[in-house]
Formats: sequence, C-alpha cells, structure tokens
Amino acid sequence: MEEKSEVLMRELIFNHGFVELVDVLGSDQSIVNAARTSYDKGTKKVSSTRQLMRYLLRHNHSGPFEFGVCVFRIRCPLFVARQWFRHRTASYNEISLRYSEAQEEFYIPHHEWITTQDRRNRQARTQNEIDNAQRIQKMLQDDANLLLEHYNYYLDTGVAREIARINLPLSLYTTFAFKMDIRNLLHFLTLRTDPHAQFEIRQYALIMEKMVEKYFPLVIEAWRDYQKNALNFSKPELIILKEILQENLDIKKKVHDYIEKNQNSIRLAKLEQVEFMDKIRLLLDEELDLNYLGKGNQ
Repeated sequence: MEEKSEVLMRELIFNHGFVELVDVLGSDQSIVNAARTSYDKGTKKVSSTRQLMRYLLRHNHSGPFEFGVCVFRIRCPLFVARQWFRHRTASYNEISLRYSEAQEEFYIPHHEWITTQDRRNRQARTQNEIDNAQRIQKMLQDDANLLLEHYNYYLDTGVAREIARINLPLSLYTTFAFKMDIRNLLHFLTLRTDPHAQFEIRQYALIMEKMVEKYFPLVIEAWRDYQKNALNFSKPELIILKEILQENLDIKKKVHDYIEKNQNSIRLAKLEQVEFMDKIRLLLDEELDLNYLGKGNQ
C-alpha cells in the first residue's frame, strides 16, 4: 500500500479503547473505475461517479467494492473482540499475552448500562437498569482487580505468561489490527451499526462508519440509502402488500403523479424512478416487458 501517515484518524471510546484508521487503499473513483474496467482517468464528473456508485449498491454489484481497503487498529474489551473476529472476511493480528504482559485496563460499564435481560431476545438486553446496578458495577471492578492481582502474583512467582493469562476476564482490553475491503466492510457495518447489535461493539462500528465516510463518501451515502436505512420484505409480507395494493387500483397512477409533481424534491434519479414504478407493477401482479427491473414499461 502507499505510504501514509502512521495514523490517519483516531477516536477514543469508553475508558481505555480507541479506533484508529491507519491506512486506506483506493477511493470512490477507484471503485467506479473498477466497475468500468478502466485503468485510465475514469469518469470525469462527480455526478456520473455518484450515479454509477449508487447503481452498483442498488443492484448488488459488489465486486468493484473490493478495490477499496481500510486498515484499522482497534483497542477494545476481549468480549467485543470475540464478536468482531466472527467476521471471517478480514485480516487480523492481535496482541499476544504469551509475549507481553496484561495491562491494568478493564472495561467497566456505566451503571445505567447494566440492564436486564430481554425475555424475547435471548442475546439482547433491555433499556431497564437493574435496581442495584451501582453495586454490581463495583463488583465487576473488584472482580477484575482481584484477577489482575492474581495474574501479577503468578508472574512474580515465575509462572509462564501463557499460563498466567488463562483466568483474566473478558473485560480486559486487547489490541488488534483489522484490514477489510470495502465490500465486506459494508456488510460489517450493516450488522454492527444495527440497533440489534450489542451496544459496545455498535459504538465502535459507528466510529468506523464516520471514518470510512471521509475517504469513501459516495460509498457510504449509497450504502445508507440502499442498505442501512432501507427495508426488505419477505415473500409472505409481499403477498400481503399485493392484496392490499390490488384493492387500490389507482395506486400506480398516484405514485406516477407524485413522482411527476415532485421531480425537484424526491431523491430518485431518472433510472430509479423507472425501477420504482417497475416494483409497483410487480406488486400489482403486472408483467413487465423485460424480465429484470429498470428497463421498459415507461
């Protein structure tokens, strides 16, 4: 990769954590150039670059997004890192406690973050704070301190670091390098910025989203419009919508008239307007002239 400054962007998080963007390969332009199989100057207008970027995201043409790469350095609690490493489409290198000694840095949540278990979602918590949250917070801190005291005792008595580390808690901070191409990074951000993701890892992902936006603004804009802030309907849900829309036979005309009337304010390009009308026709069980969206049926 091209040599750049040691740290491009850095933001602190929680009591001992941080997110550092340390390297970037590619840009919005390099992604659309890859889509055009272009190795020269590529597109000349920002507008055409933006339109192609949005088309790629909208139609899941994901290959060109592999031509952008971000490298991060992350410091987070061990339990966050274990969730992070489930994303197997990245390159990782983590600090090893076989070679280095643990630092006295633990993640202790604010007492208002110590909440009850969600009864419907087995992996989630509610927003309802536990009555004795402050006492539990102190217990978490005391437990971490005790385990660190024991760890240091093991080292002082000559126990190997790889054995001394085995009882250290998941609240201990770790540091790792994280490299991922933009295609897979968008998938990571979609999952980890979602409100259903655990609160702690979501805060890291939100910081990363802002950092990536600085270097790939058109990518993030299109991702937010077509993935992060969009909705997908299942087949049973579409059947319900079809039945309701078919009862309102003038829905197609209403949508068409609304688009015509609000040309200057709606955030749909000309091609997107055509694709939107095609979707309405499909919901009404009308056949299209072509077997894919976005062409014909003007």
